[in-house]
Amino acid sequence: MKIVDIRATTVTVPLEAPLRHSNGAHWGRFVRTIVEVEADNGLIGLGEMGGGGESAEAAFRALLPYLKGHDPFQLEALRFKIANPTASLYNNRTQLLAAIEFGCLDLVGQQLGVSVAELLGGRIRDEVPFASYLFFRYAAEGHAEIRTPEQLVEHARSLRAAHGFGVHKLKGGVFPPGHELECYRALADEFPEDRLRYDPNAVLSLAEALRFGKAIEGLNNDYLEDPVWGLEGLRSVREQVRVPLATNTVVVNFEQLASNVLRRAADVVLLDTTFWGGVRPCLKAAGVCETFQLGVAVHSSGELGIQLATMLHLGAVLPNLTYAADAHYHQLRDDVIEGGKLAYSGGAIAVPTGPGLGVRLDRERVARYAELYRELGGYPYDRDPGRPGWYAQVPNERFADPTVSGNITL
Repeated sequence: MKIVDIRATTVTVPLEAPLRHSNGAHWGRFVRTIVEVEADNGLIGLGEMGGGGESAEAAFRALLPYLKGHDPFQLEALRFKIANPTASLYNNRTQLLAAIEFGCLDLVGQQLGVSVAELLGGRIRDEVPFASYLFFRYAAEGHAEIRTPEQLVEHARSLRAAHGFGVHKLKGGVFPPGHELECYRALADEFPEDRLRYDPNAVLSLAEALRFGKAIEGLNNDYLEDPVWGLEGLRSVREQVRVPLATNTVVVNFEQLASNVLRRAADVVLLDTTFWGGVRPCLKAAGVCETFQLGVAVHSSGELGIQLATMLHLGAVLPNLTYAADAHYHQLRDDVIEGGKLAYSGGAIAVPTGPGLGVRLDRERVARYAELYRELGGYPYDRDPGRPGWYAQVPNERFADPTVSGNITL
């Protein structure tokens, strides 16, 4: 089996509402690039990458001369063909590699008639539990604003009833830490049996992080995720706060993982199949974490069904996956895969059982959302449409005003 073509299509899929985060917002939609890796036997493997547009599509087209004739089974050679560590100093292709690796794993699984989870060593669970990824957000048609503790609790309550979530993650860093602490405590009061996690995307100062961390020590926490930026900052918090720390920002490769093993800053490493350059690097990293008694969880960088499938297959095979995975997925209104969105049941999603990734493209949906991308274009992830001229600093000093209701037109 040899690669004969690589095609990339950028789509934009609507979210329920614009989601706010510490560095800006998702402006009511996700922009993703869908990758198709075609082999000489007619099989097509699927990949996915965040963001996109003409530059991403051109970047994938530029990889074809590197990979035409490449055997998708040769995954280790694929890594060096695309992301040689020395060459990557000039052209970092980690996320491109991830999408192509997804496609190659999909091809290999289809060729052999087995799922990706079987290629990775065999599933030890048939479903992966997820947290209710909670965002502060602007209002949209049919979906209310989330800004106050009462609004947040009501949203979490509805998600819990609809999907069965027993873990709740609050994406913070939008409003002053004191307001977000009030919101977090409101979740704890409403769901005393459920577990909690908080992620301000590293924009708190050390003093704010310590105040917040100490204030939640008595709650039913999974972990405090990236309260400050950098391994040294995390170490300082970890030394003084009795809540496990997690990161998806500063342990995203093996050099950083080694540093964290030698001098621990984070207790939990959040494995992202895109940030790490594919599913297989995440599996390798999980083995290191198992050896050194670091926790692992599956991280979400904003997925459609293809990347979600990679997260599910990864989660299916990790013996040390003791935390629920993250996913933006329930925030989407639709998907580009056949059958539409994968369903939650009891707070979990079943691991696809078909060959390869076990998902296939719905061509009509892909065409519809590719056209929507051409109509709307991209958006600046690191800007907030409700705060013209604002941008985040690290640590941030200019938080949104929680007393002001946001009104935006996209």
